[in-house]
Amino acid sequence: MRQKDPDQETWLTAAQCARRIGLTVRALRVYEKAGLVRPRRTGKNWRLYGADEIARLNEILTLKRLGLSLNQIARLLAGQATDLDRMLAMQNATIREQLGRVRRSLTVVEALRAKLAAGDLLSLEDLLKLTEDTNMTDTSSDTIAWRRYEQARPRTVRAIDPALYGDYGGFYRLDMLAYVFTARDGRLFSRLTGQPELEVFPEDVDRFFYKAVQAQITFTRNDDGAVCGLVLHQNGHEQVAPRVEESVATTLEATLAERVRDQRPADHGKALLTDVIDQHQRGEIDGDRMVPLLASAAREQAAVIQAELERLGPLRDLSFKGVSADGWDVYDVSFENGSQEWSFALAADGRLGGLLVRPSL
Repeated sequence: MRQKDPDQETWLTAAQCARRIGLTVRALRVYEKAGLVRPRRTGKNWRLYGADEIARLNEILTLKRLGLSLNQIARLLAGQATDLDRMLAMQNATIREQLGRVRRSLTVVEALRAKLAAGDLLSLEDLLKLTEDTNMTDTSSDTIAWRRYEQARPRTVRAIDPALYGDYGGFYRLDMLAYVFTARDGRLFSRLTGQPELEVFPEDVDRFFYKAVQAQITFTRNDDGAVCGLVLHQNGHEQVAPRVEESVATTLEATLAERVRDQRPADHGKALLTDVIDQHQRGEIDGDRMVPLLASAAREQAAVIQAELERLGPLRDLSFKGVSADGWDVYDVSFENGSQEWSFALAADGRLGGLLVRPSL
């Protein structure tokens, strides 16, 4: 193998390296202190960065974009040479996913511009879809995999200032559900509409985790330092829930309670579910009709579900069973060679927000 001659290689100073990569010199020193990069030193102890160091910095930045902390990156890369092919493959998958989202967003924008050009007004739903599509979170398979790794790691309870618990108590909107947090006796409890109350434990200031499930909560603050929302980290995804007034949460819960009490199915639910089953039978998932989190999960599980549907044979009938306590429409689905129970939940914009398939009880 041809060896590089250090004297023939191009070297950059710390300032030059930082400027070319888009970092700060301070960031380079943080990475060095964490053992992530080891620049060459001159006789005067100046730091120099060559091709190997630049490749390692690219690897570090790629992993950071995928949600890993510096400690996790250090453990992951410890004792390993930079794997350029793996890094480029990861970047390739991420960029392709981003490109697909950009194309979908452009389609939405162009359709709305055409609507305006025709003299029509944009509806509330048009504007909501525009906002969602142009601010969609990253759902690439690699990103989801790394987030799952991060979310599944062991957590350690850390004591925080008890006075902070009052900051977190309140009401948050997670799409069609109310997220209620209650500070009680120096502890913090959460309850999602239709689900039991669970305690969350502090990992750091503004960061909590569940012991009952692999999920974490990060509270977000505005410029004034007040808690204004939260992010739910679960199943490799991140869902944002803004803080709302109690009246909003009360309305969400009352609306769901009424639907559960009346056992009222969602409008056109049977036709919607029939179409979803047909998509899975054909192995052609329409992700645009699902929220990003569900679309990603549906694509991951498509092959398994399609194989099971092939075994069950042609669809015969769907019958509505009821509305679950957390607002999911439940259907018995019969096929030529067996039956299943399919459940779904709708998001605020009418798209599928959740989908569950299991054997009939």
